[in-house]
Amino acid sequence: MNELKEVRIKRLSKDAIIPKKAYEHDAGFDLHAAENIVLKPLERKLVKTGIALELPKGYHAEIRPRSGLALKHGITILNTPATIDTGYRGEIMIILANLGHEPFEVNKGERIAQLVFSQVHNVNLKEVEELSETQRGEKGFGSSGV
Repeated sequence: MNELKEVRIKRLSKDAIIPKKAYEHDAGFDLHAAENIVLKPLERKLVKTGIALELPKGYHAEIRPRSGLALKHGITILNTPATIDTGYRGEIMIILANLGHEPFEVNKGERIAQLVFSQVHNVNLKEVEELSETQRGEKGFGSSGV
């Protein structure tokens, strides 16, 4: 079983909502808007969550869209997944975009994104003159027939 890591969280406003999982074994914690905004079609805005994190060394967090908002309203997150590095201590903010045809109202306290935690894998990039051969080679973007 995985070792439980502690992530410290700070409310930046008294009514900010601490993220939590909808179900015990979910990967993502729900992030909530800390302000009211309206997104016009094809508009994007930075939305505050009212919280800041202190991640343990060796971890990062990713902000991901909520599937229900994407399907029902065309609301997504630009630069998804957004990365929160271990050294960042500022407010978690989300770049919401409305790809739908109608204005979308975000109400304070509404679930707008998911927060997923992952380990950072330390790697050493080694520059070489040649890479090993594989059956796939340089084929990409639809090369498998899908």
